[in-house]
Amino acid sequence: MKRLYSLTVGFLSLASLLHAQEIIQISKADVLNRVVEENQTIKISQEDFNVAKGDYRQTNAIFLPNISVSHTGISTTNPLMAFGSKLNQGILTPADFDPTLLNNPNQTQNFATLIEVKQPLINVDGFLQRKAAKTKMEAMTLQTERTTDYLVFEVDKAYMQLQLAYRMVEVMEKALEAAESNKKLADNSFKQGYLQRADVLAVEVRVTEIKNQLQSAKSNVANASNYLSFLMNDNNNVIYKPLDSLAINDSYSEMPSQISTERSDIKAMQLASNAYENMHKADKMTFLPTLNAFGSYELYDDTVFQGGANGYVVGAQLSWTVLDGTKRFGKAQKSRAEYEKSKLQYEQYVSQSQLELNKAKRMFIDAENKLQLSKLAMEQSQESLRIRINRFEEGLEKTSDLLMTETQFAQKQLEYYQTIFEYNYAQAYLQFLTKA
Repeated sequence: MKRLYSLTVGFLSLASLLHAQEIIQISKADVLNRVVEENQTIKISQEDFNVAKGDYRQTNAIFLPNISVSHTGISTTNPLMAFGSKLNQGILTPADFDPTLLNNPNQTQNFATLIEVKQPLINVDGFLQRKAAKTKMEAMTLQTERTTDYLVFEVDKAYMQLQLAYRMVEVMEKALEAAESNKKLADNSFKQGYLQRADVLAVEVRVTEIKNQLQSAKSNVANASNYLSFLMNDNNNVIYKPLDSLAINDSYSEMPSQISTERSDIKAMQLASNAYENMHKADKMTFLPTLNAFGSYELYDDTVFQGGANGYVVGAQLSWTVLDGTKRFGKAQKSRAEYEKSKLQYEQYVSQSQLELNKAKRMFIDAENKLQLSKLAMEQSQESLRIRINRFEEGLEKTSDLLMTETQFAQKQLEYYQTIFEYNYAQAYLQFLTKA
């Protein structure tokens, strides 16, 4: 009796909790829209793309000049610095060549404004690094697209789970209604002396079992609602109710035998491998010389932020690092290993995707075969229950047989709706795997 009391209290507590929570009807289209706009995983994927875009924009440095401006002020009695400062300022006089002043100059101030420009001309390794960065950015675009596809599939699954949860609640509510009706019949039969107390207790236990199962079904509704809220990045603790009930979906008709290499995530892996290839080429190109132009415009004066004298320097530099130990050799070896690894990972990923497709096709066929069987089993169980109820009302059926048939009918209903879920899920998964 204590266990019966605790189960009853638990059921009433959950029922009051669900009743207290706001119930919102929602369609799958609404969920999809909110997920695309608010889902954190998609936003993270978009930021990953922005990171790759930032890396690519950094490579503009191989085309654009590097311009810097500086203003420097000094005060010196250093002979060389003092003479050079006056020379730059254009204020040297014959008296400044006096050996005494040259060796022991007075304190000299110099303020220099320097504008420097460096322009890359030929940097082969930089061109290849830029190409690799662009390829990586394109790969991240495709990866973001695949992330969105995955979230669409997750919405399909989560929405179907919510539909299934409500179907289970519906089944258990009907089973509870039937069980309570049978309990009334059993109570009347017991009062009239047709049943023993043990039979009545068996019916009461069955009612309690159904209430417990109904409580679990309502918990599944709350769990499915919470997962939808998580996907939509919604922190409100509400209960969602689907606008449409769980039903067989036959929208998917294609069943390709091979995985498409045009699928966004597979193309992204191919592009990532291409990026590693370009980085390896870039590391090999560091053995070649580089050519850069440079220029500067200079202003000098003994007063801050003035420019009484000026001059410029223009030139070009061809530089070639002949040997820097074995650093470049090791870097080239590392990038080659990363490139070879990326090719193996690509082949493995395609093979694994094909394996998943084959499993999904078999799962779909199994669910399709199981669907018809579970439907027939449910209909047979329903008819058997109808006959036994009629016989029980006439006193021609045992209570234990009625309870067994009643339990079996509820199980067959749940199995049927579970099979519909599996069938629809298999279709959604095949769509996800074969979406190009």
